[in-house]
Amino acid sequence: MEHPYGYIKDDKVYLKGFLNQEDRVIGEVKESEASTIKYFEDRFELAKKKVADLKQDIEDNQNKGSFLMKLIHLREALMKYDALGDFIPLIEELNEQEESLNVIIQSNRERNYEIKEALIQEAEELMHDTDWKETSEKFRDIKLRWIKTGPVDPEHKEEIDRRFKNALDTFYESRTNFFEGLALQAEQNIVVYEALVEQAKEAYNMHDVKQAFEISKKIQKQWKESGKVPAERRQPLWDEFSRLNNKIFGRYKRTMQSKQQLRPFEVVKKIEQLAQSMRDLSLGITNPEKISKAKRLQAEFKALPPKKPREAQQYSRLFVFFTDIVFEKSFLHKLARSKYDNYYDLSETEQNQIKINILKDLINTDEKELSTVKENSEKFRSQESDFETMLYRKISTYKRKLDVKNHILKELSNN
Repeated sequence: MEHPYGYIKDDKVYLKGFLNQEDRVIGEVKESEASTIKYFEDRFELAKKKVADLKQDIEDNQNKGSFLMKLIHLREALMKYDALGDFIPLIEELNEQEESLNVIIQSNRERNYEIKEALIQEAEELMHDTDWKETSEKFRDIKLRWIKTGPVDPEHKEEIDRRFKNALDTFYESRTNFFEGLALQAEQNIVVYEALVEQAKEAYNMHDVKQAFEISKKIQKQWKESGKVPAERRQPLWDEFSRLNNKIFGRYKRTMQSKQQLRPFEVVKKIEQLAQSMRDLSLGITNPEKISKAKRLQAEFKALPPKKPREAQQYSRLFVFFTDIVFEKSFLHKLARSKYDNYYDLSETEQNQIKINILKDLINTDEKELSTVKENSEKFRSQESDFETMLYRKISTYKRKLDVKNHILKELSNN
């Protein structure tokens, strides 16, 4: 049976070759030749719809360049697609769309180049400025705008990055040399006191109450050992410093009291709630807000009594497992972003596939390392209890790492 774009021979359905491709088998006759032909014609309509949908998506979105890889993948798929119809117009349509996207991408890169050139000039005009505080703020703003600006042509990237880095290095090296060369001891002491106040602020903002308290004790000792400065300059710093440390101590005291007051069933309930909250954070894409919340949950968990009831063990394990998922997802996102400069230009499906490939490599590495640990444990087994405990913990850690990665892999694969 003949068809404008194919034929049936020996109960096999052939698609006629196009664009230098040979005739190829795309299926076989099932019920009847007519119904089989209809089936493959309907499949071609699906292919046309995919092309039309992609074209519409490109028209509707501002970030058109992000569809380039999706277009290329669709065109490759059409060359192997099992259907009966005229594929050439579809391929030509995608080729035209690709040319249009390349023009847009090139235009964006040229605009990015102009922006970065302007930022370099701005940085070069400031790099010898000695108003350290104000100029440091300006450089922070310049670096932020640089980061937010998209990529330039690869042929310009190395040179433009080098010039920008040179301007920044010149300023920061000069600033460092200035502070290192301060002649007046009083000014050096002021810097020390200001730094201690900043450390007190950082400690106050910590979620780990015990660690904040330890830092507070250390910096109070450093304050006492610091040199003399005029009273009118020292007093405002001391007022702020003592206020922060008093709050840190008060919070630490309340936390210690709450540890003693919690009854066993309250500890179990609290850990159950923390595990559920961490599970909620582990779902979907991890972002800075989720990481911040996860750290707060960790601080709450650490603030609980070290010796927990037996009934809380399962919830504690769940809490640790979902915590690992949150931070593993964050690490995976950073790794994917560092490996692909155009990561944010890709579709969500393509981004997921990148993460899946990275995860598979990481899982393979972990499995090999776990296998090596097990083999070595058999060769060098010791009768000492400490050795057995250490070995058990090491193997358990590898297994948990694998469980976490496989959990994320399953989630990504189902998206």
